[in-house]
Amino acid sequence: MHKTATADAAMSGPSSAGTAAPVSTQAVVFPILITLSFCHLLNDLMQSLIPALYPLLKQDLHLDFTQLGLITLATQLTASLLQPTIGMWTDRKPQPYSLAFGMGSTLIGLILLSMAVQYATVLLAAALIGIGSAVFHPEASRVARLAAGQRYGFSQALFQVGGNVGSAAGPLLAAFLVLPRGQGAIAWVSVIALLAIILLTRVGTWYSARLQRAQGAARASAAAQGVPRGRAIFLVCVLMLLVFSKHVYSSSLTSFFAFYLIDRFQLSVQAAQVQLFIFMAAIAVGTMVGGTLTDRVGRLPMIWISILGTLPFTLALPYANLFWTSVLIIIIGLLMASAFPAILVYAYELLPGRVGLVSGAFFGAAFGMGGLGAAMVGAVADARGIVFAYQLCSYLPVIGLAAWLLPNLQHEQRTA
Repeated sequence: MHKTATADAAMSGPSSAGTAAPVSTQAVVFPILITLSFCHLLNDLMQSLIPALYPLLKQDLHLDFTQLGLITLATQLTASLLQPTIGMWTDRKPQPYSLAFGMGSTLIGLILLSMAVQYATVLLAAALIGIGSAVFHPEASRVARLAAGQRYGFSQALFQVGGNVGSAAGPLLAAFLVLPRGQGAIAWVSVIALLAIILLTRVGTWYSARLQRAQGAARASAAAQGVPRGRAIFLVCVLMLLVFSKHVYSSSLTSFFAFYLIDRFQLSVQAAQVQLFIFMAAIAVGTMVGGTLTDRVGRLPMIWISILGTLPFTLALPYANLFWTSVLIIIIGLLMASAFPAILVYAYELLPGRVGLVSGAFFGAAFGMGGLGAAMVGAVADARGIVFAYQLCSYLPVIGLAAWLLPNLQHEQRTA
């Protein structure tokens, strides 16, 4: 009964009497989490559409691999630079309706991309879509944590899996809607941004009604911080290193995997996009499984399983035939994605009360490192070939050995 009442209150927004329903510290507010996850799906679907369109843009605008990597950089670097700043600002002054306004930037970027005939316009459109993501992720993560009850790993994973599903659907949308009809079909995708704006306005209303209580809880959490500031900053840097290894490799796949399959196995563009979808779908499943296991086995064991466990499979990928390539990308996607919920929850525990800053920094780092990685992999692919680039990237999970430096915070808290 309690969960049902909580869900009903979440969907109805502020009560008719004008008083905000108290935020439960136990029950997960599923309607809000599901709405945020769905909007995350829409946001990342629109963002993942950009690399899925690279074969079309490369042909129409006569671009090389380095220029394609710079498009990824334009999308992800804007998000990387803005997200921590936005997160810090909203930690101090939460902006419930900023989610809807940020989606407006994505809407403008999509319309520009549908009409772009010059490379500079494509870069501008990519940057605007990146800005939309920069606004979305920190504040949406804050609302997701507010609605999480005590199931932080599960709730973080449920929020993230929407983005993973959206990223997986982007290549399919490109393959079966945009590529057959041409660049102008991107304008139809802007309808998705309008839908997201409507839903995020409703979420903003729910959050606004509970804002005062949420700020009080954040101040209490920050006051209870048990990790010294210097140690917390060092451990956050270690976590960032793990994010670097994960997202540079992931970005190399999402940006250039289709070209790798076309070059090595002579697949058609549509067949290559389907393979990319398989990888992105594995990431979505891995995120959900990883978040659920994080609540059961702990943050640190899940990080170990994910980051370092991927290494044997990434090393084998450049030498596999087409069948085993399809199998390996599923395993890599499952394992690699399972760490991110654990990394974020671990970081939230290091810096309590700074959800916006942590979310902005880690999502921003994911975008920025992925963008830089795509640009570097593109340059290597131009110089030495796409197969050599993937052979080089296969060693990135070795960086996961840095997890030796992370203490088990849950064990320390139990023994304190």
